[in-house]
Amino acid sequence: MTTTYEPNIVLRTGEYNVLGSRPVRHDGADKVTGRAKYGADFQANGTLHGKILRSPHAHANIRSIDTSRAEALPGVKAVVTASDLPASDDRGIKYKRDNILADKKAWYVGHAIASVAAVSPHIAEEALALIDVDYEVLPSVLTAPEAMQDDAPILHDDLKTKSLGEQTDKVSNVAEHFRQALGDIEEGFAEADEVVEGEFYTKTVHQGYIEPHPCTVLWNEDGRVLVWCSTQGGFLVRDRTAEILGLPVSRVKVTTLEIGGGFGGKTEIYLEPVAALLSRKTGRPVKIVMNRQEVFEGTGPTPGSYIKAKIGANREGKITAAEAYMAYEAGAFPGSLVIAGAMTVFAAYDVGNAVVDGYDVVVNKPKTAAYRAPGAPMAAFAIEQLVDQLADKVGMDRLDFRIKNASKEGTKRVIGPPFPRIGCVEVLEALKNHPHYSAPLDGENQGRGVAVGFWFNIGEPSACTIAVTADGTMNLVEGSADIGGTRTSIAMQAAEVLGVDVMRINPQVADTDSVGYTAQSDGSRTTFATGWAAYEAAQDVKRQMIERAAKIWDVDGDSVEYVDGEVRSKSDSELSMTFTEVSEQMDATGGPIVGRASVNPRGVGGSFAGSIADVAVDPETGKVEVLRFTMAQDAGKAIHPSYVEGQMQGGSVQGIGWALNEEYYYRDDGDLANGTFLDYRMPISLDLPMIDTVIVEVPNPGHPFGVRGVGEASIVSPLAAVANAVAGATGVRMSKLPMSPGSIVEALGNGTG
Repeated sequence: MTTTYEPNIVLRTGEYNVLGSRPVRHDGADKVTGRAKYGADFQANGTLHGKILRSPHAHANIRSIDTSRAEALPGVKAVVTASDLPASDDRGIKYKRDNILADKKAWYVGHAIASVAAVSPHIAEEALALIDVDYEVLPSVLTAPEAMQDDAPILHDDLKTKSLGEQTDKVSNVAEHFRQALGDIEEGFAEADEVVEGEFYTKTVHQGYIEPHPCTVLWNEDGRVLVWCSTQGGFLVRDRTAEILGLPVSRVKVTTLEIGGGFGGKTEIYLEPVAALLSRKTGRPVKIVMNRQEVFEGTGPTPGSYIKAKIGANREGKITAAEAYMAYEAGAFPGSLVIAGAMTVFAAYDVGNAVVDGYDVVVNKPKTAAYRAPGAPMAAFAIEQLVDQLADKVGMDRLDFRIKNASKEGTKRVIGPPFPRIGCVEVLEALKNHPHYSAPLDGENQGRGVAVGFWFNIGEPSACTIAVTADGTMNLVEGSADIGGTRTSIAMQAAEVLGVDVMRINPQVADTDSVGYTAQSDGSRTTFATGWAAYEAAQDVKRQMIERAAKIWDVDGDSVEYVDGEVRSKSDSELSMTFTEVSEQMDATGGPIVGRASVNPRGVGGSFAGSIADVAVDPETGKVEVLRFTMAQDAGKAIHPSYVEGQMQGGSVQGIGWALNEEYYYRDDGDLANGTFLDYRMPISLDLPMIDTVIVEVPNPGHPFGVRGVGEASIVSPLAAVANAVAGATGVRMSKLPMSPGSIVEALGNGTG
């Protein structure tokens, strides 16, 4: 294990030939030269251009829609509204259709109302102004605590609260209330010598991907719907589009183009069914590309939240009890990701007595979507601040306190099964041993904060094929959208099995007709699950290579082995052939060699990540400068360390932005006031120090190579680490995000955050 520390290091466990190396990514040249084809780059003959009319009101009944003037405009070929969508009695499908095109009600500013297809985007945009919509404006509600009040405006007359697993008859904005409990909470707090509690608020924030949502759709004459789009999941787009249009999935084919960022925000669909309806009416392909304001107003951000939490510990520094009340905004339709928040809120700690109450609350904002460990950063923002305060009360170093209480293999969780082998302790120890933690702060109004967080990862189905060519190279076909270099991380796992250079493998992301079902690229699953499919497909290739060599030598297959890219006899040292030599004789020994695999892995390991943040706070202006930042994360096995470091640095930067600046700023009427990158303040390179990384490798026993998903855990801890650092610099706890200059000045004036 490495013992020296440099800006980016890997604490290794186990060595491989390919895994852990840093090859150039297969799609790198196309990306940097501009040859890679993204959604907006796709062109089809005869393409029409679509634009979408969006609601100016946060909550309004739609009395009528008159499209006649728009349809009469020269160059306009079709107009569609919700009336063109098939009806459904299934409430879940109806909510999805209502989000695609509002039917009788608009639930948020930016809600899609109607769409136009025209010969140019300019004519289509002009036509939108000719659509007459008669609205009855209704009162709106914008936060979960407000929406939960008895006198709050009701968004859905048919939404009845599901409470503690039972369906009630109460119509409200609370879609669901659930509770998870472990041990005896009253007894746990009775054992505590010190108790801390607090209330915490976070705002709606956006994933901030650079590429707006694009799609082109052709409803072909044979009845098939052909879709070209940027998405985190081609099969997700296929299935959801078919569901909304009332079609069997076999009628929809999706080609996944390159994706210019997603972070969970491109696991939903907004345009494809609309473009399909326009294409069916016109008989031509229809292309729709959002502008930035449409992305902010009409796609899914992450939920705002309200969390009330309480934690107790005894004088020896052992946590005895913890409880959390978590109300998350779902946006206009149920599904706030509060369950994920509840799964992660106390996950870093061995707490024998705990209760979590979760509330899924609809509000007049866009339907929320995933954003990198969705639900977990808000939970850590609350809990990790309380943990700091509790460590101070019992007189322990803040990392020592966390290490003492850290989850380990076998730790029971308040929500979820006991942990398998995990690396929480190792991550915390890596932070404590890092020179950053012991380095002195050398200026006024400076503070240092630490925090740790968890993301559980997912498995789900993946498929892969590997076709061997006569020159000994291979074509690997898989179905996971590449949003972080996963073509290469998947190919590397196949190369490790086969003992060949990864550059001899040509990885490709296939359309939904050309590969077996593969779940979307989210939940930190792609390198873990689709990499496992590549591992199994490579094992299939290896078996066939042994069979072919045995045929060539006219020996029994059991007497032949495959080692480091060669087949050789176990008993005769004269009999050996390279991978390429066997490949050259495929035709003569039985034809093509194609390895195939489909998996649905259950052995997800989850990933812990922790951070150290140093900040300086100007007490006059409230401006926070991040002076130094270190991130440590358990990768299980870092397949490509550069990619892992990139994920860690990216998550850190997004977490810092979320902590200090980012928010949807709504006016009282529900109008979004900062729906562009000019006004939505995201950090740029000048706002940040270099992000130091420490990759910890505690192998996941549920994966052949010990892999854990690494794409999301890194965003969980930075919010709290920065908040703890600000508290150290100012002496004031910030309970609301973002910790913008104005809010810090106000808190310093009031003596509270």
